[in-house]
Amino acid sequence: MMASAIPATFGDRALAQEAGVVRGFDHVALPMQNGDAMIAFYRALGFEMSETSNAVSVYAGSQMINFHRPSLWQNASFTLRAPAAKPPCGDLCFVWDGSAEALKAMLDRAGAKIELGPVPRPGGRRRNGTSTYVRDPDGNLLEFMIYA
Repeated sequence: MMASAIPATFGDRALAQEAGVVRGFDHVALPMQNGDAMIAFYRALGFEMSETSNAVSVYAGSQMINFHRPSLWQNASFTLRAPAAKPPCGDLCFVWDGSAEALKAMLDRAGAKIELGPVPRPGGRRRNGTSTYVRDPDGNLLEFMIYA
């Protein structure tokens, strides 16, 4: 009997490995305008970071966001990006592993103004949670999801 190309269930690892499936995100890349402010903001949020002349990498668990510096994304020869991408163009959701009160305290320390939340939302983990929304210095929307 031939194996299906689509896994029967999400937990069927053997079939998924045989067929080949997308496992998740490795990284996302976004253009960045305000380098110093963005670096200070994401550091204040507690993210691990690394920098090169072309990008600032922000690590969230095993995923990464590459913020391309203006010298890269404004260069006409740099074509490995969305042609219309310029700040702000990101809408990112992070999982917060803590209480709503601890999240608010961390956002306050970082100088982030809460735009909305906490509010109930369906999450990417196929469960409901609560979300709080802020913007980074470039204006990208950041959502922090808490799963109960």
